[in-house]
Amino acid sequence: MNKYLKLLISVLIPLFIGMLGSIFTSTSINTWYISLIKPSFNPPNWIFGPVWTALFILMGLAFFLVWSEETKKLQKYKSGATKLFSIQLMLNLIWSALFFGCRNPLASFIEIIILEFFIIWTTIQFYKVSKPAAYMMIPYILWVAFASALNLAFVILN
Repeated sequence: MNKYLKLLISVLIPLFIGMLGSIFTSTSINTWYISLIKPSFNPPNWIFGPVWTALFILMGLAFFLVWSEETKKLQKYKSGATKLFSIQLMLNLIWSALFFGCRNPLASFIEIIILEFFIIWTTIQFYKVSKPAAYMMIPYILWVAFASALNLAFVILN
């Protein structure tokens, strides 16, 4: 497959998942979410879109580096890394469905902890194939850790 097509697909897949997740968000952001008691460290709503867009692009670029790696001795790691990447993307989408769609902070908190585990596991597998790919996942790990703390605060406060 053409390298540029791989790059395009790699970036569009996470952005598409983000778009699907935003469907759940948009139905609750001005209704249910606005009524929640928010912790003092809750960022303004406008920050989430740009941050998630940047993270989805970084994820896609990281995936592209893994997918494009053609060194024979690294091929054995690519399949596992690709599967884990797919799992964590689906878990990302499920979090949006649980928090905003089902309006269930407790279930979404449990799920985001599982998501964080899979992001870290994916990053470790990416590291075996491409160190730059793994480094591109670090902002995502940190943001989801922050989102986990925020999610827990919603559970406690509401």
